[in-house]
Amino acid sequence: MGFIWSLIVGGILGAVAGMIVGKDVPGGIIGNIIVGFIGSWIGSSLLSDFGPVIGGFAIIPALIGAIVLIFIFSLIIGRRKG
Repeated sequence: MGFIWSLIVGGILGAVAGMIVGKDVPGGIIGNIIVGFIGSWIGSSLLSDFGPVIGGFAIIPALIGAIVLIFIFSLIIGRRKG
């Protein structure tokens, strides 16, 4: 049950980060889950683990990491298209 809970929280983190940045994450729900997991790793690596922990994710660093990941990804994709 813990793995399913982690998938749900990762998906929500990815979706919220996408809303904050104003960019859609490619891949839909799976893309949001991947961004949530990778963003959590980035945020925890850069900012340590602080704040509330839900589903194994420190929410504040995970959200900040996901926002940074989406922003960088959108810059790379934007340059490739233009």
